[in-house]
Amino acid sequence: QLQLVESGGGLVQSGGSLRLSCTASGFTLENYGIGWFRQAPGKEREGVSWITRSGHDTTYADSVKGRFTIARDNAKNTVYLQMNSLKLEDTGVYYCAASSALVPMNYMTQPWFEYDYWGQGTQVTVSS
Repeated sequence: QLQLVESGGGLVQSGGSLRLSCTASGFTLENYGIGWFRQAPGKEREGVSWITRSGHDTTYADSVKGRFTIARDNAKNTVYLQMNSLKLEDTGVYYCAASSALVPMNYMTQPWFEYDYWGQGTQVTVSS
């Protein structure tokens, strides 16, 4: 079965850190560009961070720039999202998505861009 599985979410105090993992099952993640997205209650899903197939290019939403780091470990078939200095507004369900398309990074960040696979999400709750 081809799927993405997120893990690493949880409850953390404001200022704390979490590391999310996105692991592929049934396919090789190194052939895919990856995006991390989040959705807070009552809000639309928003893009957080992206990494290309090679891992050489990454980009971040302004709201997380300087606090979050995306990285991939192809040997483990996993992409990580290290989240530091967490804020209350970082609370939400975090999803990873994978695309096999050979496109520029800025395509992947567009709301119309379609991904091949989505994970089921992992909850991140930041408390005061």
